[in-house]
Amino acid sequence: MAEQAKTGQEVRGLGSTIWAGIAGRCPVCGRGKLFQGYLQIAPACNLCGLDYGAADAGDGPAVFVILITGIVVVGAALIVEIVYAPPYWLHALIWGPLAILLPVLLLRPFKGVLVALQFRHKAAEGRLASE
Repeated sequence: MAEQAKTGQEVRGLGSTIWAGIAGRCPVCGRGKLFQGYLQIAPACNLCGLDYGAADAGDGPAVFVILITGIVVVGAALIVEIVYAPPYWLHALIWGPLAILLPVLLLRPFKGVLVALQFRHKAAEGRLASE
């Protein structure tokens, strides 16, 4: 069941929030656009008006994508080498494009999910407590 946020906007379930991020949709209404370009966050939702100004995924998506791409490409290359032992030029032909294509395909959904989770959990910039 959805809860009411302090701002008066409905808080979506975790699955809906993650799906909205993957699809590049507004984390609150789930229908508006999150992105203005390929990776640039829009200023606000074009349907519900949610201000995306506080959204900042930083380097988080890139770190996750690098780790996942490395595991997939290196793991698959090792398995193929052990099982088939193809020549090195074939490895380069297979794994080079995959190492470029995989991050391009994964970066936008990962950024969308991290931004959507920031809104869901009301994440804010860290501040030092004043004494």
